[in-house]
Amino acid sequence: MPYPTRARTAGLILAASAALGAPWAQAGDTTAADQLIRWSVQAGAGGDPARGQVFFDRRHGGEWSCASCHGMPPTGTGRHASTAKSIAPLAPAFNAKAFTETAKVDKWLRRNCKDVLSRECSAAEKADVLAYLYTLR
Repeated sequence: MPYPTRARTAGLILAASAALGAPWAQAGDTTAADQLIRWSVQAGAGGDPARGQVFFDRRHGGEWSCASCHGMPPTGTGRHASTAKSIAPLAPAFNAKAFTETAKVDKWLRRNCKDVLSRECSAAEKADVLAYLYTLR
């Protein structure tokens, strides 16, 4: 089977997001579904929810995992591990504003990935985690 084109991958991701009942309410300049498409196209493949769940819950050699602050599952209010500051639910079904402001999404993923991984997350890792978050209802 030939490697899918970016356009075909984006179309498949959009169809999958719609089939999952993706929330389309827009609170910023984008949607969580558009973010999933963006990262999937950059990665060259759609996000994998099972990989995303493992990634989210696992510590990657450091003190924290994503779940350390966002909870497991990330459907309720989280709490920052060191500051105890409240964090809105991360799963789009529980927070209509999640992943809807590109600048904020990029800023917080850059910071949080460096805290968890000691590096920025790859597009594939972002797509996997967001695909996992979409499964939470």
